[in-house]
Amino acid sequence: MTATTAPAVEPVDEWLPLRRLAPLACQHLLAGVAAPVSSAILVATTLKLSAGQTASLLSATLVLCGVGALAQSVGVRALRVGARLPFLMLPGGAAVAIFLQIAREYGPATASGSVLLAAAFLLCVLPFYGRLIRLFPPLVMSTAVVLIGINMIKVTAPMVASGPALGFATLAVIALFFLVLRGVWRQLAVLLGLAGGTLVAVLTGTEPHMAHGGAFALPDPFPYGPPHFDLLASVPLLVFALASLAEATGQTVLNSEAVGRPADPGRDVPRIARADALVSLGSGIFGTSLMVTSAENIGIVQLTHVRSRFVTAAAGVLLIVCGLFTPLTRALAAIPEPVVGAAGLVVYAVIAVMGFGMLSRADLAHGSDGIVVALALVVGLLPIVAPEMYAGLPSWARILFGSGVAAGAIAAVVLSAVFRLLGPDRAPTATRPRPRQDGIPAPEAPGTPPPVR
Repeated sequence: MTATTAPAVEPVDEWLPLRRLAPLACQHLLAGVAAPVSSAILVATTLKLSAGQTASLLSATLVLCGVGALAQSVGVRALRVGARLPFLMLPGGAAVAIFLQIAREYGPATASGSVLLAAAFLLCVLPFYGRLIRLFPPLVMSTAVVLIGINMIKVTAPMVASGPALGFATLAVIALFFLVLRGVWRQLAVLLGLAGGTLVAVLTGTEPHMAHGGAFALPDPFPYGPPHFDLLASVPLLVFALASLAEATGQTVLNSEAVGRPADPGRDVPRIARADALVSLGSGIFGTSLMVTSAENIGIVQLTHVRSRFVTAAAGVLLIVCGLFTPLTRALAAIPEPVVGAAGLVVYAVIAVMGFGMLSRADLAHGSDGIVVALALVVGLLPIVAPEMYAGLPSWARILFGSGVAAGAIAAVVLSAVFRLLGPDRAPTATRPRPRQDGIPAPEAPGTPPPVR
């Protein structure tokens, strides 16, 4: 009689004993905690929130990140939510930048309403994923990233100007940490820089103002009052929501390869985006920006060779506990404004550099691509260098063209499509199967969007 053997468990579905699970979850927590902390503090400082409101916003952001990690790692199969891969969910730097831009121009209640609209919009367009992804080739994505970084440097710089000495000291501390740290610790350079800058502030006589309260508390919903819905003001976030589908496609392939599971973007990307959208509905309720799934922790997966999605699920639980532990959020909320501004400058400058790096990989030697980038940058930078030029336009046009990120991204999408269809012929790029001389179709170009399942 032949004994039946149990089917082998895939590494991504492996359960780990607690003695291994806990330290690995802490590693993933360290890889992901800098983004929610720095973004929440930046939002609170830019919007001049009180210490108590800042602590509540930090709490909400950490809790939402934890819920997002659970949604992506564990998933809800019946609802087709979550990819069941070791993902974290974090506030996207670009999403935070756009949220703050809307909040500064139209008020934080409108920014919260824009988050809710963008999340609902993302849920509605998911059935058309395969078609929409074609609107955001790398050329468009890289131009938008450059504009986001530059726009937010302008927003963050006045925060450093409120205390230049402390701000530049913080920049020096962050640079030092980037220089000396390695591995997962290097990902904490900005967070450690916030701590170092705060220490410098205390040593130079600046006393942090901390809120008071109990040990555990739930974050406050609708911190800016009832959300205000303005479709035109929401355009930048709607564009970002669409662009996030392209980013999720790359993240899915990267994560699947890291855990040894065949990549299936047509199946997984809509599930990832659905989880992003549902958690982002919570972001709109609790006053923070859109949440996006991140592969920041993939380096840890490759370093440890532990591919289990239950490690990031445990990291999600830890994020929720940290968010509800109010002494921690109150301490973080007390960081001085120039320190936060310096950290923000680094974050957004890095975003701009990433965009330039993406542009360097585009085929700018081809005339059409160079013109598309140049014209899109002109449209996106004009509101920064000459904001008064749109003063005489109708209000809807001022909203649309006065936002450098939205105007530049829309210009890049439209120009890219027009030049692709009507511009001069390019060298063959294999955007569709091409017959070879032997009559056998050539393979499709890498990055061609997969069919929707």
